[in-house]
Formats: sequence, C-alpha cells, structure tokens
Amino acid sequence: MNMTNKFGTFFLVPALAASVLLSACSTFQSQPAAPEPAPAVVSSVTEAPPVVTARMAAARQQLSQMVALQDRLYRVAGPLLINNADLCRNQARNLLGFTAKNKYSYSGEFVDAAQAVLNYGDRLEVASVLAGSGAARVGLRKGDVLVAADGKLLPVGANAETEAAAVLGPLVASSKVLNLTVSRGGSNQQLRVPVTRACAFKIDIGNADNINAYSDGQRVMITRGMVNFAQSDDAIAYVLAKDIAHNVLGHAATTKQAYTVGSIIDNLVTVRPDLSMLIGSAGVKPMPQELDGAADNLSLYMVARAGYSVEGARAFWQRLATQYPASVLNGYTANHPAVAYRLGVIDKTVSAIRSKQSSRQPLVP
Repeated sequence: MNMTNKFGTFFLVPALAASVLLSACSTFQSQPAAPEPAPAVVSSVTEAPPVVTARMAAARQQLSQMVALQDRLYRVAGPLLINNADLCRNQARNLLGFTAKNKYSYSGEFVDAAQAVLNYGDRLEVASVLAGSGAARVGLRKGDVLVAADGKLLPVGANAETEAAAVLGPLVASSKVLNLTVSRGGSNQQLRVPVTRACAFKIDIGNADNINAYSDGQRVMITRGMVNFAQSDDAIAYVLAKDIAHNVLGHAATTKQAYTVGSIIDNLVTVRPDLSMLIGSAGVKPMPQELDGAADNLSLYMVARAGYSVEGARAFWQRLATQYPASVLNGYTANHPAVAYRLGVIDKTVSAIRSKQSSRQPLVP
C-alpha cells in the first residue's frame, strides 16, 4: 500500500466519525423532550494501569537482552565489515550503515515488548548504527525516527520495513550521500549521510544457548551461547570474521549447505525459535579441513585490519574445542572438527601477520 492510501485512510476516519456524530444529533433532536436529568455526581476516578502478564514481562526481559546482544554484535562487526571491503571481493556494497524497526517488526506479546522496552510505534526508528559508518560519523543515533529520504516521505505501519527498503535501495545505489530527515526530541533534523562501502553481510544474534555460529553465504549469525562463551570483543571478532570469511570464500555453496544453514538462521533469529531444530546435527555436515583452514587464514587478516588483536586467537579456539569438543552435537567444534589442522594454520597466519605488521607491509593474505 502506498503512502497516499495510508494517509487517505487515516484522514477518512475523522470525517466518518464527524458524520456519525451529526446524524446522532439530528436523531436526538427529532425525539420528544426527555425529563431533565438529575444533577450528575462528579467523581475522580484514576484509570488503572494496563495489566502486565507474566508472559508479557518475560517477553520484555527477553527482548531487552536480545537487543543488547545485537547492539554489541553490530559494534564489534562494524570495523570488520568496513575495513575489509576490498577483501570481500564481489560482496562489497554501498550501505546506509544503520538498521531501522518499528513495533510491527515483532509479533504477539513482543509487539507490547517493543513498545514498552524500545518505545517503538508505527514509524521506523533507528535500531542500530554500524560503528565507523558514514551514518555514525554524521551523528545518526539509535532512536532517531525516520521521516524522509531525499524529500520522499518514508512509510509507516505494518509494512514499513519492506516499503522503506524499496525507497532507500535505489537512492543508495545512485548516490554517494543520502539526505535524511529524522525526528529527534520532537523536532526534525536534516542529515547528509554518506553511504559506506562495506562487506554486505547481515549480522544477527541467534536466540539459542548452543555454542555455535552459522553462515549461509549472505548472513552471519552467532548464537547467544557463543557470545556468552566468547566474552571479549576480540573473541567475538574471531568468530564473526571466521564466518564472514566462509561467506567471502563461498563455502556454503561449495559444501551445498546454504539451504540447511539458512533454515537454521531463519529459525534462530526469531524471538521464539523452534529449538527442536537443534537436536542432533541439525543436518549440518562437518566443514572440510582445507576449507576451514582457508577461512581461518582470511579471517585473521580481517581481524588485524579491523584493529583487533590476533594474539589470542589460538588460545580462544583451543579453549572452545576443549570445553565443547566434537562430541557435543550442534556445537561449533562438531561442525568444525579439524582442530589440530586449524590451529596449525592459525599459528602460521599469526606469524605472517606479525611479520607484515613489523615491516609495514600491506595486510593482505
């Protein structure tokens, strides 16, 4: 539905209400006069606050936690995606550098949670800003309400995300700067947002406690369990970069697992996933050691170029394999079992990166 139809529908509602009121007045006037009513007793009644059920409270808490984790992933991922655009081959694109959502981005009791926790309404609001992007540099903030882009009003309501993408996509493709109107603190502000060249992979948090990460060629998803296990930003960067590297190298297509892994991602990014999909191996085949080693090599260069330390990479992957070995189904090591081979590649790559850093050579694999 286009913007004209939405605004048209909105403005017809008051007109219809007015006509109904006028009809009621005419009908009332045509009736015989009624006895004068007794004086009304004025009382002060305090409207009771809306009831928050246990299910709604749980949804609010869960959404708050997931949004915090997603924000952290986006912050860590920013330098990896932007500083490695030239290593991403054909997957680099001009991006706006932010995401936007409204209350209709959720369903069920999570609509209430989005309103209560995030203050979302009908209009799209900036949900996250990619660290280091043009949007971040010009001061776009989480919570800014999107009003217009290059003078075109942006959609509101249930289909706003999809419709906004149809408006913004061509603008970003054809221009280096987007003239964005946002509402902040009750007043409109104009921002000239430079588009950002970056690896065009969607970064998501997975709503599950298994220690794993997934990539389907277009997306990267790290589970809540993996983030909690990794703890440090450097360690999260190791995991993100590894799956970004798998995408760059086309490994999901090579192993013919794009559909299987994509289904897992589709499931786990929802607010209430079907965790029965994680029983057993979930259909995911172990990654061949040569492909895994190639991704480790590329990922460490990405980590270094993004400003993270590569020194802790070996210890992190060793700790993960020790605490969650291949026998733990649906864990990371079960999907990437060639631990000894991978550690050997990591040692060689870290040594090569150190040498290039010390001699100020370009950090290119």
